[in-house]
Amino acid sequence: MSEQTTPRGDVAPANGAPLASSTATESGFRRFLSGSVGRNLGLVAALLVLVIAGAITAPDTFLTTSNMLTILRAASILGVVSIGMTLVITAGGIDLSVGSLIGLASVVATLAAIQDLADQLHWIVMVVLALAVGVGAGLVNGIVIAYGKVVAFMATLAMLVAARGLAEILAERRTLQVGNRDFITFMNLDIIGVDMLIWIFAIVAALGWVVLNRTTFGRRTVAIGGNREAARLAGINVKRHIMWLYAISGLTAGIAAVMYLGRTTAGTSTHGTLLELDAIAAVVVGGTLLAGGRGTVTGTVFGVLIFTTLTNVFVQNNLNSSVQAVVKGVIIVVAVLLQQRFARPTGRG
Repeated sequence: MSEQTTPRGDVAPANGAPLASSTATESGFRRFLSGSVGRNLGLVAALLVLVIAGAITAPDTFLTTSNMLTILRAASILGVVSIGMTLVITAGGIDLSVGSLIGLASVVATLAAIQDLADQLHWIVMVVLALAVGVGAGLVNGIVIAYGKVVAFMATLAMLVAARGLAEILAERRTLQVGNRDFITFMNLDIIGVDMLIWIFAIVAALGWVVLNRTTFGRRTVAIGGNREAARLAGINVKRHIMWLYAISGLTAGIAAVMYLGRTTAGTSTHGTLLELDAIAAVVVGGTLLAGGRGTVTGTVFGVLIFTTLTNVFVQNNLNSSVQAVVKGVIIVVAVLLQQRFARPTGRG
């Protein structure tokens, strides 16, 4: 029986059976790693490594219930913003403005006139206005990107600068205190021992998962990210859909602004500074493709928990925050490299 040499230098029989078996095994392993189960198992493993590291280095404090709630509380605001970012990136977009929108929404909601109105009517006025600011700014982003055909990076970068500047003007560079005690009491409630902020994060994450995985809107989002022109030819109103995606991202920024108000009892233009970068990092680490076409809310939640747990481990051990930033950068690079390695269709070079 004759032999043939494979491109890697291996010798295989002419019928190619062992080579075919090896290729099939490799392809199956790649499909498992690039599938949702494989990605989530990798994220769970990474999170467990961080938990074990925290338990070993800070055995007296890390695994306590109060510290676990601290991690979840720290993850809540970033997590809410990251859910909206997941939808945008799944469609092949990007939103750099969410951090500034948080600052603007928190300032508008705590203006003296708005707080007076809230005292006369109900504190829900502050919440509605913060959400309206987020949705309105998100719609502006969406219209400029979808109908104005401005690149998402530039459009949202412009909104980042403009929203932060407007927040500074409205607040006159001051911190505006929340005077409504009922609002503060509600936002600091504990339901079965769990903070209200954590419940809000859980609800937003659950809704985000349903929208992306169980609705036509979610399927269209994935289709647009995979191939925008093919989605248009399939009958999807791509421009309108993109506009609403950015509105949803603005809505999550408004929700995060309300959470900031409850957590800090103040509105300021500095709320949410650089939060957009952390959100993008959490989404990418969670397994959503930066190029679009694949998104995972579950992965995003794990990505947020990985970063907040990492921060907590560093704080527990009084480690340098600069080293923490380096570690975060390494995690992001590794995540992107893994995406490029396993998201590529089998058979492509």
